[in-house]
Amino acid sequence: MGEVGGETSRESWAKAHEDNDLEAGTVRYEEEYITNSRGLKLFTCRWIPANEEPKALIFICHGYAMECSITMNSTAIRLVKAGFAVYGIDYEGHGKSSGLQGYISSFDNVVDDCSSFFTDVCERKENKKKMRYLVGESMGGAVLLLVHRKKPDYWDGAVLVAPMCKVADDMKPHPLVISVLRKLNKFIPTWRIVPVQDVVDAAFRQPEVRAQVRANPYCYKGRPRLNTANELLNTSLELEQRLHEVSLPFLVLHGGDDKVTDKAVSQQLYDVAASWDKSFKLYSGMWHGLLYGETPENIEIVFADIIGWLDQRIEFGNSRLERELKLENDEILISKHM
Repeated sequence: MGEVGGETSRESWAKAHEDNDLEAGTVRYEEEYITNSRGLKLFTCRWIPANEEPKALIFICHGYAMECSITMNSTAIRLVKAGFAVYGIDYEGHGKSSGLQGYISSFDNVVDDCSSFFTDVCERKENKKKMRYLVGESMGGAVLLLVHRKKPDYWDGAVLVAPMCKVADDMKPHPLVISVLRKLNKFIPTWRIVPVQDVVDAAFRQPEVRAQVRANPYCYKGRPRLNTANELLNTSLELEQRLHEVSLPFLVLHGGDDKVTDKAVSQQLYDVAASWDKSFKLYSGMWHGLLYGETPENIEIVFADIIGWLDQRIEFGNSRLERELKLENDEILISKHM
């Protein structure tokens, strides 16, 4: 990759994009690389209110082939302006993180990396008493649900945006083709030979957003790699069978004209989840990319619903923290009487 003014062209493109988007004086943006348990460098970032204490923490799980610092930048800024601190991580093989671009070796690895980073942030002294929420888009919705499954009582709530609980039938190859590809996956897992529709065209209504995604050098735009497609399919099939186990408060959003993930399974999640606090919104006429791929008017509607839901939960109070403090006090009392 060529150099531009001492930086790679990818870094220069990202820097120019961020400088245009970040609003001076209201949002503090920071980046950091961490090393995961497998020795890979993973890119993390955070958007923090510059002049006030955040009222809660939000952790973003981005979609397949996407990344956090650029494509999720507008989402994060909206949430920071509403008073939240927002954290993101690029998965292995995604964005600015290490690994073969567009390659997922194991979905469990992605979930472990997210869970480890998110909980590390939550356990910092300054964050221990803050409420903590997960936001997942598309494949990130699947990551979110599996992060929740690792620690069912840890999170205060979640917003699932067109979650990948099932890949839409129109986006999957013919079953016979899937059978052949599964066999090939044992020998050539990194090959980019999975025949699928162009996800960018199917996901984003606005042509200018499609152009931005295609111009973003940190977004993967090739055909899905064999093992990546296999992991996505297996994960969605497994999630669909265990939706009843979801127990945290959640809001699930889906576009009525989504051609990438199945809106019927979002309805199913709402119907069968064990959660006592759950909401489902289906937006007539909207596509898959609800957070930044729709018309400005539609995006305003979506974020009004998201921020309204989060604010209402914060107003209810932190029942998880109350439980944790009670448990700590009980343990202190027991130790005193021993």
